[in-house]
Amino acid sequence: MSVSQALLQVMTGPPASTAGSLLGALIGLVLAAVHLFFVVSRLAPRPAGLASLLLAAVLLVASSALLVSGGPWWPTWPAALALLFGHLGLRIGRRAPQSTVAAAPKPAERPGAASAAAAAGPPTVPADRASLGRYRVDRQIGRGSMGAVYLGHDPKIGRQVAIKTMALSQEFDGAALTEARERFFREAETAGRLQHRDIVTIFDAGEEQDLAYIAMEFLKGHDLQRYTTAAQLLPVPTVLRIVARVADALAYAHSQGVVHRDIKPANVMIDPADGSVKVTDFGIARITDSSRTRTGMVLGTPSFMSPEQMAGRRVDGRSDLYSLGVMLFQLLTGRLPHTAESMAKLMYEIANEPAPDIRRMRADLPESLANVVALALKKRPEVRYADGRQLAADLRTIAAACAPAAGQSFPQADAAPPNSDGFAATVKLTRGDPGHNSPL
Repeated sequence: MSVSQALLQVMTGPPASTAGSLLGALIGLVLAAVHLFFVVSRLAPRPAGLASLLLAAVLLVASSALLVSGGPWWPTWPAALALLFGHLGLRIGRRAPQSTVAAAPKPAERPGAASAAAAAGPPTVPADRASLGRYRVDRQIGRGSMGAVYLGHDPKIGRQVAIKTMALSQEFDGAALTEARERFFREAETAGRLQHRDIVTIFDAGEEQDLAYIAMEFLKGHDLQRYTTAAQLLPVPTVLRIVARVADALAYAHSQGVVHRDIKPANVMIDPADGSVKVTDFGIARITDSSRTRTGMVLGTPSFMSPEQMAGRRVDGRSDLYSLGVMLFQLLTGRLPHTAESMAKLMYEIANEPAPDIRRMRADLPESLANVVALALKKRPEVRYADGRQLAADLRTIAAACAPAAGQSFPQADAAPPNSDGFAATVKLTRGDPGHNSPL
């Protein structure tokens, strides 16, 4: 029998009819089961697939060699089917916990965030591990734009941490995986060098098997998203003082060559207990130093994007200040300056339509505040605020003049954070997309 005939019969021949054939099929199934339980379950998806292909090739060559030499037929198709369905089952099992959590309401989604609802809910631990690096993993507390966020514990110094993770090998492959890994650790390097009281602190970063992680400051409280509806607005002086602190934090980040690119209420954490304000999720920031490699991918939230970011032009700190102006507009009025039923229409409005005067929604707001918001939302960046410290100073001046000039007050909101419009989620923009922020 020729080699080609042997290969064809091994894969498509009739069912086994001899004791030797049955024994061969049984050996193949046992090898496939051992491989699935003890090899595939410990590997990332891509290495696991390569290992399974190698095992299938070994079985195919061995059975073909038996047929060529006149030995019994050793069918390999039962083992091949076992490998195929075993892979599907393991992949579905790995993704099931993530899908369950994603479908649940998420009061706090930012790295470091912890809400009362999350603390009271049942613990959720990563499916296949109880630790990441030196950190013990306690439970899942939210999901960010790049992956899940867990509450962890650093046993060396007895400190609670938030651990932001991303299963890179499940999202990327080949050259894209290498690029994504570089981008993930560039995030840690970028955010780790920002040392400011109003920016979340990064402690450590690493990778364990197929899961990359960043350990950061664990924050109590909640984000500002719950204060973006008309029924839950904060007092005007409180809004101005919070936004002023965010503007100061951005001014510092810009002085370090870092642009956030996704400023929005969901990325600002506050703690009613101590009045702290923290800007989170510098995960999509890109260092503006010319020596850095461009990744070709930028993330952002369309409703908060500046006109230049929407148009795909290079951006600087003034783009963040535009996004901060959108956030200020929403916290004061309970609505966004631009909304639309389609992405194309939204992009057109952001690029061409002036933002409405906030006094049309709230006649009680002072003219000076309306002028500040209008200046922050100018279409041309050269006309906009050039420095966050200037914006912060103007906001504090207005806050001091507001009556009553009381301290910060954070009313508790029981409702889950609302979605402000159909484009509220952070999105990925590849180089071919019209909103991609590629260099000129």
